[in-house]
Amino acid sequence: MSPALVTRLYQGTPHNLRMLGARLRRGELVAAPTETVYGLAGDAMNVAACEAIFAAKERPANDPLIVHVRQRAEAKKLTRWNDAAEAVARAFWPGPLTMVLPKREHVPDIVTSGRPSVAIRMPQHPLFRKLLAAADRPLAAPSANPFGYISPTTAQHVKASLGGRIRSILDGGPCAIGIESTIVDLRDPAHPTVLRPGAITADQLSRVLGVTVRAPKVNTVSHSQAADAPGMLERHYSPSTPLTLHDTLPGYTGTREARVYFHRADLSGSNEYSLSTDGSGESAARRMFAMLRELDAGDWSHIHLERVPREDPWAPSVNDRLRRAAARSS
Repeated sequence: MSPALVTRLYQGTPHNLRMLGARLRRGELVAAPTETVYGLAGDAMNVAACEAIFAAKERPANDPLIVHVRQRAEAKKLTRWNDAAEAVARAFWPGPLTMVLPKREHVPDIVTSGRPSVAIRMPQHPLFRKLLAAADRPLAAPSANPFGYISPTTAQHVKASLGGRIRSILDGGPCAIGIESTIVDLRDPAHPTVLRPGAITADQLSRVLGVTVRAPKVNTVSHSQAADAPGMLERHYSPSTPLTLHDTLPGYTGTREARVYFHRADLSGSNEYSLSTDGSGESAARRMFAMLRELDAGDWSHIHLERVPREDPWAPSVNDRLRRAAARSS
């Protein structure tokens, strides 16, 4: 067994960014903030670096990586670009939107899990963009956590779960959005499909593309299949504590069972929590992963959690994560 690494947090100073960029060029990994969640970044064109990502996360080989770029020109060198991709990129990049497109031959198969397509995104977070510039190459960056566990939205979350496995964490504070990017499949521009819901909705994409973007209610791949994009496996984002979802919380469940309302101002018990601070799905998304981590670290025998109401525009994205998080308990 390899000895544990000393894991350090770095602020985004010019010196540190140059140092971390050099480490990435040498094939090392750097955890870094995006506007969605923290990612575990490595040189997307370096097979050994990508293998290190899979090893650090204990990620199965059938779950592909998202490649992050700083400019559209870089994306075009990695994909078979089309007019739909151009329209979507102009509308939503940089931002929390990933596109699946046919890949060019030089994109390593390990990045795409052997599929002929690649997931690609231009992130908005200023520190990640500076890191891309410092590395001067596209970066593969899945969420910076052990596979299947709750995604990290702070540098401290990363250190708690990957400390000893990686050397470098770029600390950019809490992530602004809190859930992973929307993934849209544009391999067939006439029939675009949302593979993973996120902050950008199918309706927004439809308005830009001028065609209906399909958004399946449930989009799940078994753990034995190769996925077209990350975040599609049936079980994901899961706490160790059993989790049950409810449209409305039931009555008394026991003092050792945490009760998480979607939004409730008059919490009365020590086991009661509110997922949203203001009654919006957007704030629930921002708090969800951090709250699940906090509850998972507590002495709870079970977590009962209310779904985001269906009428909220963030409901598909947040409830998708919660459904997969609860799958371990099913």
